[in-house]
Amino acid sequence: MINSLLVGSGAALGAMLRFTLNNYFEAQTKRLPRSTFFINLTGSFLLGIFFGIHLSSSWYLFLGTGVMGGYTTFSTFNFEVLVLWKNDRSMFYRYLFGSYGLGLLCSFLGLMVGSML
Repeated sequence: MINSLLVGSGAALGAMLRFTLNNYFEAQTKRLPRSTFFINLTGSFLLGIFFGIHLSSSWYLFLGTGVMGGYTTFSTFNFEVLVLWKNDRSMFYRYLFGSYGLGLLCSFLGLMVGSML
């Protein structure tokens, strides 16, 4: 029961943060979706840090599974990729490969930073 509350409360915070950033960036569907790109890259970096600092299982459930699960947005990313495929193939490839490539790099850098803390 406590684990569900940790994940649920973290997810609510992550979703509110994502909503706020989406409004700030005013996501566009015909050009590079900047908000989703930023959110997924920073989420990858932060998740790497959380893993690297070896959080206790309760903190990892709250921050890693909950907050980062509510913050990052795989379903929105997939929708935006499909829209770009339809509207702008060049941007489609840049967004797809940029998101995955830079996402892996951000995760690795976060892991390195977290391991040093």
